[in-house]
Amino acid sequence: MAKKFYGFLVLLFLAPSLTACRAQGWEAVVSTFVEEYRALRLEPLYLAYTDNLNGIQDAQSLERQAQVFANLRNGLEQITHGQLTPDQELEYDLLAYQLALHEERLVLEKRWQRNPMARIPDTGLIHVTNGKQWYAHFLKRWIDSSVTPDALFEFGLSEIKEVRSQIRELQTGSGMDSLAFERHILDDRFFYSDAQTVKEAFEAFSTKLAKTLSSHFPNLNSIPKVKIARATDTRLSQVPAYYRDNTLYFNFFDTPFNKRQIAFLYLHEALPGHHYEISHRRLVPRSQVLQLFHTPGYSEGWAAYVEEIGNDIGGYATPYDELGKWEWDLIRSVRVPLDVGLNYYGWSDERAMAFWQGHIHGKDAIAEREIARIKRWPCQVISYKYGANKILEWKARYERDPNFKLKDFHSKVLRYGPLPFSVLERRMGDHVSRM
Repeated sequence: MAKKFYGFLVLLFLAPSLTACRAQGWEAVVSTFVEEYRALRLEPLYLAYTDNLNGIQDAQSLERQAQVFANLRNGLEQITHGQLTPDQELEYDLLAYQLALHEERLVLEKRWQRNPMARIPDTGLIHVTNGKQWYAHFLKRWIDSSVTPDALFEFGLSEIKEVRSQIRELQTGSGMDSLAFERHILDDRFFYSDAQTVKEAFEAFSTKLAKTLSSHFPNLNSIPKVKIARATDTRLSQVPAYYRDNTLYFNFFDTPFNKRQIAFLYLHEALPGHHYEISHRRLVPRSQVLQLFHTPGYSEGWAAYVEEIGNDIGGYATPYDELGKWEWDLIRSVRVPLDVGLNYYGWSDERAMAFWQGHIHGKDAIAEREIARIKRWPCQVISYKYGANKILEWKARYERDPNFKLKDFHSKVLRYGPLPFSVLERRMGDHVSRM
């Protein structure tokens, strides 16, 4: 008995030391990773594929990167994942995720260096050497490492079907047939004819929404006030609004402003969309590792997600507010197969336009703009729909809990910041597995 008791005391004494040793080992791995990764001075992920390809380093630099990544992976392999704390496990998963992406990138870049193009065409990624492989890689960088072009194409088709069903439901609820409904929503009463009225409409919506928003989103009182202003940058005139520097900018140039855009644009660009998510990110302490990486699909996915729950958070006062959301969501949905079609399947502009016209009528000017955008900025447009859908999937799982609270769910989604969805998936699944 005395020996057993003595052995217990030894284990009791050693337990904190063993934990400390493991923590110290992980801290050393993290410190080395952060230092060596930053020293590489890697180019960020640019919107334009031409910028990404022009940023490929020379062969010697690529070999240096490969050696650094090999050393970092070796450091990770010395760590036992199951002996880490939950926060350390998250860091481990994120580092392993990013290493895999960079190792894949190096394979493509070394192949590029062995046979570079004298001039990178700006007519679409499909026209670049190994363009399909590059597209599949950029999808992982923008969206998630788990996605594939074929699966995303089918996802886009299913989203088009769902959105059109929602629009038909609103039209049926109006008591009008489709033609009468189409004429009705084009009436002058649904448009603003001067910029000041548009600004006042956004401000009135903001004031009304503020009465309910804090019930659904954490730390709202710590978020700086969002400004609303008329845009003057003609380079961005083709979009109805955008967010920059704590400001929602709306475009009003030579055409009336659709009233149905007020609600969903404010939700997406301001609160609780981009302005809220970016501001909230600064409030939550995040480790060096979590600050080292940024997954763009998360931010666009969040902003599109809050549009999806507009009815739950007091965002849509009338069916027409909701219709405005679905009208724009149809464009987002159509862009998903278009992106894959143009950049991976090799569609011509004419085929892309025909696909658009098969689902959206009377907006060919927007189609031309979007086709050009998709060819310049492959993958980016998919991030809205994919990200929103992932968060909605998590929400549906959480809602099975009888004690579900939307605010608590949002706290968990926002807790770690813009991480890859497959890395966040494990954290979001913890709650559901314990139900």
